[in-house]
Amino acid sequence: MSSLISNILRFILFIMVQAMVLNHVPPLHQYVVPYLYYLFILWLPFSINRVVLLLTAFAFGLTLDYFTGTLGLHTAPCVLIAYLRPFLLGLIISQESKEISYTEPSNRGMGFTLYALYIALLTFIHHAYLVFIEWLQFGDIVYFLGKTLSTTAVSLLLVLITEMLFYRRGEFRTNAG
Repeated sequence: MSSLISNILRFILFIMVQAMVLNHVPPLHQYVVPYLYYLFILWLPFSINRVVLLLTAFAFGLTLDYFTGTLGLHTAPCVLIAYLRPFLLGLIISQESKEISYTEPSNRGMGFTLYALYIALLTFIHHAYLVFIEWLQFGDIVYFLGKTLSTTAVSLLLVLITEMLFYRRGEFRTNAG
């Protein structure tokens, strides 16, 4: 399956799972909200153009906002992590290993430690910004910290379960053009 078709299917699947399943999970606590949709942006190929990455993240966040009725709430964090993603990848992965690595970020291509760091940092940034946008209405710092940390922990657990359930056969990048 081509990368474009695979990513279109992921786009649809992540939107549907978040909007139809995870957003309807009964509240466990006021601090715990399960999010998994942002993983679509983190799984995009290394070779994607930055402008295309930002536009894809914008369209993805806006689509989710349309389904949830919260225009802009998910779009802003999606665009933020899409903007920061290339910089973070540049910091944690050397250019040489990126050129001979797999085509997209994965546990197999980056190694467990670097992949876990990549996922954890961008998850925390996404959730902190998302909760910050919500927090502007409430103004309670304990709420902000509690919800950011608990939502990040639950989301990282969902990412781990998703990684185990949906094994992504990494495609090795070759220099043969």
